[in-house]
Amino acid sequence: MAKQKILIADDEAQIREILRIYFENSGFEVCEAENGAEAITKLRTERPNLLLLDIMMPVMDGIEVCKQVRQMSDLPIIMLTAKDEDDDRIAGLEIGADDYITKPFNSREVVARVKAVLRRSGGIKGGKGGKKRLTFPGLTIDLEQYIVEAFGRRVTFTAKEMELLWCLASNPGKAFSRNQLLETIWGYSYYGDTRTVDTHVKRIRQKLLIPQDSAWDIITVWGIGYKFELK
Repeated sequence: MAKQKILIADDEAQIREILRIYFENSGFEVCEAENGAEAITKLRTERPNLLLLDIMMPVMDGIEVCKQVRQMSDLPIIMLTAKDEDDDRIAGLEIGADDYITKPFNSREVVARVKAVLRRSGGIKGGKGGKKRLTFPGLTIDLEQYIVEAFGRRVTFTAKEMELLWCLASNPGKAFSRNQLLETIWGYSYYGDTRTVDTHVKRIRQKLLIPQDSAWDIITVWGIGYKFELK
């Protein structure tokens, strides 16, 4: 079986070296980029399975790299951010990053988080009975073909967006707390930082363009979280 490949894009050589050692010891193949422009080039030539992307880089920063990647693929992206880069972290999630890790980090935790994202992006499990398709007026979610059609348009989702939409839509009327969604979709706790759920729901809504007369909607349950509601 071919090794999964990680592209590490960070302008600090020491960070790339440490992460390379941990990833290679965990059975991954690793390629590196020291700035955003090189990361875009390596994405095309190396075809990695996941991009580990620092926000603060020369030539082209991680936010711009993430934007460009999302225009051409749904490749899993994990952002590396400093503790005081709160706005950039949220911006990264809003434009399509799957996850973020705050510096300084534990290298073993980085590997574990990468494995979790790859495991989930490799194939979303169906619902009860192995169900792979949901249909509502104006909406079809097909996990077998990885397709969402909304109001006559085909909509492209990242793995996390698709999994979050499936979780809500396969349980119509059920209110999920943000922490429940974190545990279900991301597989671990953010220790109370639930903004990643909010930014993913925001992107899903923006992509679906739900009209006011729709027979369903993704509803905010104030003080709790979200639910997929049939009207």
